[in-house]
Amino acid sequence: MATPLNPAELKQSAINIKTRFVAISWRDLAISFGPIALLAIIAVWLAIWFIHPAPPKTITIATGPEHSNFWNTAQKYSKIMASNGITLKIVTSEGSLDNLRKLNDPKSGVDVGFVQGGVAGDIPIDELVSLGSVAYVPVSVFYRGHKALDRLSELEGKRVAIGLQGSGSRVLALTLLKANGIEPGGKTELLDMGGDEAAQALTDGKIDAAFLMGDSASPPTMGKLLRTPGVRLLDFAQASAYARRFSYLNELRIPKGVFDFGKNIPNRDMRLIAPTAELVAREDLHPALSDLLIDAAKEVNGGANVLQRAGEFPAPLAHEFRISDDATRYYKSGKGFFYRTLPFWLASLVDRTLVVVLPIILLLIPGFKLVPLLYGWRIKSRIYRWYGTLIALERAAVTHTPEEQAHLLKRLDHIEEAVNRMKMPLAFADQFYVLREHIGFVRSRLVNRS
Repeated sequence: MATPLNPAELKQSAINIKTRFVAISWRDLAISFGPIALLAIIAVWLAIWFIHPAPPKTITIATGPEHSNFWNTAQKYSKIMASNGITLKIVTSEGSLDNLRKLNDPKSGVDVGFVQGGVAGDIPIDELVSLGSVAYVPVSVFYRGHKALDRLSELEGKRVAIGLQGSGSRVLALTLLKANGIEPGGKTELLDMGGDEAAQALTDGKIDAAFLMGDSASPPTMGKLLRTPGVRLLDFAQASAYARRFSYLNELRIPKGVFDFGKNIPNRDMRLIAPTAELVAREDLHPALSDLLIDAAKEVNGGANVLQRAGEFPAPLAHEFRISDDATRYYKSGKGFFYRTLPFWLASLVDRTLVVVLPIILLLIPGFKLVPLLYGWRIKSRIYRWYGTLIALERAAVTHTPEEQAHLLKRLDHIEEAVNRMKMPLAFADQFYVLREHIGFVRSRLVNRS
């Protein structure tokens, strides 16, 4: 046990106390909280670094010729986007191939576009993603003749319209014909003609067959041609094989009588092949705009028609383009809670705010538990460091000579003075007084050994 101090020593010790007792040491608290605050700042910086900025107010979509199906679809998208405060700028083009080239050109300003499957060829698409397929684009091959054809190879030696230069229809027609041994420069005359021009030439007997896709193969046009005497629709007997051979193709079945029940047109089930039209975007498209575009596609392209069932599109059908991460998330779980319940602009603001706030919360929750421990450790370490000095002094007192006693007592006075000048929170006052008692104990041992 420590030797009790005599009244004179207690009085002197009381006079020497200059310690400032405070409710809390703000300096120590700030130092203890500092590492947590630094980590929170770093987390916020990283969140801001990786977070997408606010979605742009205007994006550009490449469609096709004015009044084409893609152009009309984009007009409907535009109204839906406008209701959410986003302007959809529509850029006309020559078709899917032109759209793809625009998407690959950063200077074009095009953010998204309709692209028919099977047209990419050698065009690099690594920096492009698909938001999903929005419609079938059937390959309709109409021909003149009384003999029923069911294979493309049977067109050899005929006059065949394959679409206009630069169109996606022409690229796909050439690919399919090549797979059947028919290529430009051979005995089959491949004509750069498409759309209404090709349909009219076929009706007038100026050509023998025509590949019609997209706008030129719309249900009304197909029904009209099927009613034309001498014009037939090629029944793709090898449709399943085409779908296996070319990953971007799908097998379609046109039911008997679907165009005209009274005249039973067509008079039997027909097999077709069809790529899909995909909504293709640059990979840096803002996630919120990706969701909004898919929403618009659901509203515009989700209905039923002769070629598709209700709700079949849009769909994440991976063909040539990889499905974007944002689109994959949307198709799996839909829009986020805020985008479902709040106006678009407000949901975007809340979404971005949470990305910054959440790291702070996640760090501060454990931080508030850790800070008291760090704070207590700092205060106690201030007390404990004097015990090391006292122990060394006490050991020196065991072997000191009378000449050294005055020096040791002077050192002890400096220790006591330094301890008495400490700023000490009231919660640690008991440990402070225990330290002072131990200083008195060492003093008494020095005095008693003299």
